[in-house]
Amino acid sequence: MQETPKELQVAEEAARAAGAITLRKFGELSTREIHRKDFRDFVTETDRACEAEINRIIRAAFPEDGMLCEEGTTAEARSGRTWIVDPLDGTLNFIHSFPVFSISIALKDEREGLTHGVVYQPVQDELFTAEKGRGAYLNGRRISVSDRREEEGWLIATGLPFKEYHYMEAYMAMLQDVVRVSAGIRRAGSAAVDLAYTACGRFDGFWEYVLYPWDFSAGVLLVREAGGTVTDFRGETDVYRRRSIIAGNPETHPLLLGMAGKHFPEAG
Repeated sequence: MQETPKELQVAEEAARAAGAITLRKFGELSTREIHRKDFRDFVTETDRACEAEINRIIRAAFPEDGMLCEEGTTAEARSGRTWIVDPLDGTLNFIHSFPVFSISIALKDEREGLTHGVVYQPVQDELFTAEKGRGAYLNGRRISVSDRREEEGWLIATGLPFKEYHYMEAYMAMLQDVVRVSAGIRRAGSAAVDLAYTACGRFDGFWEYVLYPWDFSAGVLLVREAGGTVTDFRGETDVYRRRSIIAGNPETHPLLLGMAGKHFPEAG
């Protein structure tokens, strides 16, 4: 049995610590603890507490590493490595006591790319982990993307435009195409969860336009280490150049990519 590297151990510790914070406040959040960041975009005191705890744990173990966190915590990457963190992905779900949210932590090396990733769902106590070249796991058991080949059985995940509407027409056109060739569509409200579920075969594919590194970094590594493919809407594997993600198995990824090319020809 392979030894868990220190990086993954620390990421798991940080994710579980943040998860414990969310569980203490889940269903008990007061309006005083909810703040508006932007149009239809919110942050809670719990998001901030989770980020502070994750930053504390990681910086204690790896003081030379950089930090890039959704709620503003940053640190210079003197080691050439950066931790990319979403302390609570699915904040709106959390605010409404809808039990689908996650903590996402990834480590990106300037030379090697994504090397470690963790997505943790506190309510379900599901810990998804991945290390580059060593596979993806759910609570210690190896996972893989789905092997479904028949379109009529596919369950596809996506996000929905919620504050940027310039691409609404293109998005709805692609959504219609996906509806026609699948059994169903799901919108969980957490891109990290969508990608983790794609990695373990619960979803057969996932696409979303307008995402940020903390939304997808850990999930991208999970899907790739589970045998899937992840690109942007142009089919490029460097998903940090643009704000779009398509993930899936050998059947769903090329289909979704073709649809994205049709409806988002200028995506970038």
